[in-house]
Amino acid sequence: MDKVKTKLLFVCVHNSARSQMAEAFFNKLAGENLLAESAGLEPGVLNPLVIEVMKEIGIDISQNQAKSVMDFFKQGKLYRYVITVCDEGAAQKCPLFPGVTKTIRWSFADPAGFTGTWEEKLQKTREVREQIKVKVAAFIKEISIHD
Repeated sequence: MDKVKTKLLFVCVHNSARSQMAEAFFNKLAGENLLAESAGLEPGVLNPLVIEVMKEIGIDISQNQAKSVMDFFKQGKLYRYVITVCDEGAAQKCPLFPGVTKTIRWSFADPAGFTGTWEEKLQKTREVREQIKVKVAAFIKEISIHD
């Protein structure tokens, strides 16, 4: 019997950076009755900047694969929450997931668009990582109170 009572899905366009970080943080910080997955509208390849900044804090996502929202939909997966993590500029492309109890929109800058040296891009990605971690931790606390 599946003991997971609350499932959520983090969604972005490519499932290569922000949604992957959010999924990893959620599953690390949440209790056993909570489970997150992530997917994208146009699954891409994991961003090497994201792999590196997550590894810096002891979370290895290097073996993760980008997943498709449509594949999850076709499998009949249902989620209590769907959280989109696209930046404001890409919000219109950020996919919606049907059959959901609640859709929430969070906006984070896309590491794929960062410019500068490798170290400058890493620093910007670390900032996004920390923003996502704070938002995920606050959300876990919020739903733990209300569920």
